[in-house]
Amino acid sequence: MLEYRSTFAQDITNMMVQRKAFGLSDSPYDTVFGKFDAFCSKCYPRRKTMSRDMVLDFLANETGNIQSKTKVLRQFGKYLTGIGKEAYIIPDNFVLSKSTFTPYIFTDKELDAFFQAVDSVSATKAYPYAPETLPVLFRLIYTCGLRPDEGRELKTGNVNMETGEVLIDRNKRKQERIAVMSDDMLGLCRRYVERRFVLSRDSTFFFPANSDGCPYTTQQLRFIQQSRWKAANPELRADALPPIRPYDLRHRFASANIQRWLDEGRDLNAMLPYLRAYMGHASFNSTAYYVHMQPKNLVQSSGIDWQSFEKLIPEVSE
Repeated sequence: MLEYRSTFAQDITNMMVQRKAFGLSDSPYDTVFGKFDAFCSKCYPRRKTMSRDMVLDFLANETGNIQSKTKVLRQFGKYLTGIGKEAYIIPDNFVLSKSTFTPYIFTDKELDAFFQAVDSVSATKAYPYAPETLPVLFRLIYTCGLRPDEGRELKTGNVNMETGEVLIDRNKRKQERIAVMSDDMLGLCRRYVERRFVLSRDSTFFFPANSDGCPYTTQQLRFIQQSRWKAANPELRADALPPIRPYDLRHRFASANIQRWLDEGRDLNAMLPYLRAYMGHASFNSTAYYVHMQPKNLVQSSGIDWQSFEKLIPEVSE
């Protein structure tokens, strides 16, 4: 039996012991519990209640047989309530959709605090280049509205230090597109390149995680963001912090642009196609989703046909 480390360790162990006593198979419970326990240890280290947002966050970032994982966590929720503990029980007809995780939109103050925390990150054995790479990587994801994978796997040869153009050739749609850095972002990247040349001149990737030249993994990027988010909010307990993902920087980019256009009195119907092309969305629905995240009175005051947007099905994972 695996050794669990999260706040649910004892309950998971007890449930597995009970299953064994009843002659039930460990599979797939041992595998799913191993992943869930590791996820909770990293992302919800002090959360003692298995809540809905925790379960959906876990499932939204999993691949493979999601229904198998859903079944295990549903039974675990039933087990916890059966022993008198509060827990979220996944409905029997539950189907994971792309929009189960509600994007978190940073305020200006929160974003500033987060980047200040990233700027103060220290080098570790696992992340020796962190002080040089992470402040630039997270800012590039935000300022260019990149998908996290597009940022962390960005190729060195795809960044034009003269024009500020960034070629995205590895994305969800398997299609290329160009993102253009702002002058401030380009200046930051130019200063970073001088230091990067000393760190890992031969790396294929623009943001090497270590001397091997490999990029940060999805899990590493998420873990680092969570730790910096906690550092940016020292007055809050870890379990009181809103859950965030690297993707939320992309969501903030889209929402901030729409808000700016509203403030300027622009026609959103005319502007959204440009945002769609820049962000590489497969459908207009994915871009129009961000209209729903703005204060409704502002959207209505801009003269947009709100009812037409209500008919669109939001997809936020692009």
